[in-house]
Amino acid sequence: MSRKKALVPTVVTVATVGVAAGAAYLARVRKDDVKDFVVSRVLEAPAGRSSYTELGQSLERSGTFLAGRAARAADTPANRELLGHIISIERWGQQRLKVALGQQPFQRDESRQYRPPQDASLRELRELLSQVRAGTVELVRQLHVSPPDDSLTVEHNGLGPLTAKAWVRYLTQHGDLESRRLRSNREPEALGA
Repeated sequence: MSRKKALVPTVVTVATVGVAAGAAYLARVRKDDVKDFVVSRVLEAPAGRSSYTELGQSLERSGTFLAGRAARAADTPANRELLGHIISIERWGQQRLKVALGQQPFQRDESRQYRPPQDASLRELRELLSQVRAGTVELVRQLHVSPPDDSLTVEHNGLGPLTAKAWVRYLTQHGDLESRRLRSNREPEALGA
C-alpha cells in the first residue's frame, strides 16, 4: 500500500477527533450558551408553535409507545431502575405543571423525591407508568382549558425556566428517549453465539 493511501485514514481520524474535542471543549466552556440554544430550539420553539391540544395528543401517542416498550421490557434491575427514573421525572414534571396552572406554589425539589419504591416489581412499575402518564395528559387538558400566560415560566433545575408548553414537550421527549433504552426478553443473539 502506498504511503499516500495510509495517510488518508490517519488525517480523517485526526480531523474527526479534533472536531469532537473542539465540540467537547465548546460544550464545557460555553455550556450555558449550548443549554440555552438547545432549550430554545428543541423545547421552546417547537412547543410554542403547538396548541395544548396538539401537545396533549403527542403526549398520549408517546405514552402508547412508552407503555409498549415497558410491556416488552425484561424483568431486570436495569429496566426497573430505568422505569423508576422515567416515573420520577414525570411525577416531578407534573408538580411543575401544577405550578403553571396555579394549583400550587413553586417549590424547588429534586426528581428523586418522586421515585417509586426500590422494591417495586416490574408489573407495578408498568401500571404506575401508565397511571402517571394519564395524570400528565389530564394536566395538559387542564392547561388547554385554563392556559397560563405564554410568558409564565417554571424553573427546571438543570435547564432553567421553561414555559408550560416546553415542560409538556420535555416530558414527552424524556419518556420517549429514556424508554428506548429498555431491553426486552428478545434481544438479538450475540454475534458468533
